[in-house]
Amino acid sequence: MITLQQANAVIDGTLAEGLRAGLKPLTVAVVDTGGQLIAFQRSNGSPSLRPAIAVGKAAGAVGLGVSSRRVGEMALDRPHFIAALSHLAPSGLVPVAGGVIVIDDAGRAIGAVGVSGDTSDNDEACALAGIAAAGLSAQI
Repeated sequence: MITLQQANAVIDGTLAEGLRAGLKPLTVAVVDTGGQLIAFQRSNGSPSLRPAIAVGKAAGAVGLGVSSRRVGEMALDRPHFIAALSHLAPSGLVPVAGGVIVIDDAGRAIGAVGVSGDTSDNDEACALAGIAAAGLSAQI
């Protein structure tokens, strides 16, 4: 299970990458393997829906066992399936890049990070940078 200290380190690294890259204000959520929120930060100026989007990216990724980018690809192939799942997912399901599963040394999921605020590709890049900055690994 991802710890609070690890989650905060992921958030710090994610936000630092967003600032370094000059991105729009980011919102970052880290959830455990059950999709429950562990840690969260919303940058100054981040719009009001960003928290729900960040949590939905992270919780959806860990709930399906694939990145939110992959969930988006699945939505293209099976739109009715993903649409139905979004109603079942307690924390939402956002099928675009920016939700990344965090794994341990054995390759098992320990949680996920969701980022929202810039383009989905930039959100995902920041999530990956945050995971790496925390000394953790991402499921690719």
